[in-house]
Amino acid sequence: MEELRGRTAAVTGAGSGIGRALALRLADEGMDLALADVQPEALAETAGLAAARGVRVVSRVTDVGEEREVVAFADHAFAGLGAVHLLCNNAGVFMGGRVWTRPAADFEWALRVNLWGILHGARAFVPRMLEQGEAGHIVNTCSVAGLFVGPGSAPYTVSKWAAFAATLSLAQELAMENAKIRVSALCPGGVTTRIHESERVRPDALRSGPGDDAAFMNEMIRATVENGIPPEEVAEQVVDAVRTGRFLVLTHPAYTEGLPEQAEALIAGRLPNMPDFEWRG
Repeated sequence: MEELRGRTAAVTGAGSGIGRALALRLADEGMDLALADVQPEALAETAGLAAARGVRVVSRVTDVGEEREVVAFADHAFAGLGAVHLLCNNAGVFMGGRVWTRPAADFEWALRVNLWGILHGARAFVPRMLEQGEAGHIVNTCSVAGLFVGPGSAPYTVSKWAAFAATLSLAQELAMENAKIRVSALCPGGVTTRIHESERVRPDALRSGPGDDAAFMNEMIRATVENGIPPEEVAEQVVDAVRTGRFLVLTHPAYTEGLPEQAEALIAGRLPNMPDFEWRG
């Protein structure tokens, strides 16, 4: 989808981080915007910044883990803007801890946002995007954790591998249909966002007690985030992927090197080495 000006994008998790950077970068490209986030104040701020760039903006507070709310967001987007050509399923949360120590609520919360947010987005938007009969694109924010497993972040890693699988399935299915819609799996690593503060948006019904393993990994993620690349750099890579039809978007060069290393280990039946990309720089 080479031409972006005059078209419309929908972005979830638009209140901060990569989502806000995407919204503002797409506004700079002349795209009208439908924005969603679970935090009303942050969403309103992004919407105001985007509108100041001279594009049409509609927004709706949305919990992407709730199907009815995502459907309502899609209804709002199409009603307010008439079409959606680019869908960015970007909302995500982080939860660390070991497989056998963290309670089910941790996995449920991570899967609810990181996986079901993508599935709900696809189910709410894709049929209508297909009906438009125009060129379109879907960007799902997975994670480098959806390609490489590091110990101690089981709820997050499980959800992100599932998100990558959903994205690959969607891309292959649309290709089989000869659809005009392309798909990208965005797999960022260290980015200066607030993902280490994800507990601020956790539903009360899915809260869990603290644990040493979760606290340790949260501190590791905080350090990774502080040394990460700016979200604006990620947004620039996304725009390029949309224009060129690139499926896999890796934000750091070291990840490209790590893929064949992991594949070779798996082909040989070995346990892959633990990734150390963020520490290598």
